[in-house]
Amino acid sequence: MLAARQAAGAPDALRVALSGEDPAALARNLHYLGYVSRAATALLAEYRAGIAEAARLASEAEARRARLLAIEQASRADRERVVRERRERRKVFDSLAGDIRKGRRDIKQLQADEARLSRLLQEIGRVVYGRVERTPEAGARREPFASLQGKLSLPVRGELTGRFGAPRGAAGGEAKGVFIRAPQGQPVKAIAYGQVVYADWMRGFGNLLIVDHGQAYLSIYANNDSLLKQVGENVTVGETLATTGASGGNEETGLYFELRHSGRAFDPLRWVKLK
Repeated sequence: MLAARQAAGAPDALRVALSGEDPAALARNLHYLGYVSRAATALLAEYRAGIAEAARLASEAEARRARLLAIEQASRADRERVVRERRERRKVFDSLAGDIRKGRRDIKQLQADEARLSRLLQEIGRVVYGRVERTPEAGARREPFASLQGKLSLPVRGELTGRFGAPRGAAGGEAKGVFIRAPQGQPVKAIAYGQVVYADWMRGFGNLLIVDHGQAYLSIYANNDSLLKQVGENVTVGETLATTGASGGNEETGLYFELRHSGRAFDPLRWVKLK
């Protein structure tokens, strides 16, 4: 139809007059052609609207596809993050479970070590508490230990890192002595006159030395690197008994020090003068 219209050209009055055709028939054809033209225009408008709608729908579909792709990527990232967090939590739980198991073993070990020391002190007590104290050697000055409260000096120079009664690690128990951090090999000195009643290695305390000061008082020196005195030897104030170390399994070198009376531990810092 469009090709025929283009080929025929636009009708004009001169050509109609010279064509010899019936003007009425020509008018009818032009009238019919008007109908066809209007219908074609409407059809083209409908096509254009359909194309625009198709483009809009395609754009919406592309945007929806982009949103779905973004949601899928976000979901995949969330799943990967959840999996990573779950793995990290599992690692943390496994580590905590291992720490708990190790802590339980440490608690049992500390309790066993303290029980072993308590049994040793009981045995020492049965031997020394009932014996008659000997007269000090000539020239040796000996005061009753009970009168030395506030006059004693700590057995080694160093930093006080563990106090009496403080929580002892994960075990939950309380320390029965003090820990003095010091470089390895520092001299450990006797706090008062007494007699060595134990000098040997003990699990949990390392190289352990115990001095009997009379009146049921004992001083305990643990974690030593070496012991310089033997059982039965008398010691005087300030005499070197041992050297500091880490033989008790401590991470730091130094001295673990206790004071006991009738087997019961008490705070050494209440009996010493600190500079």
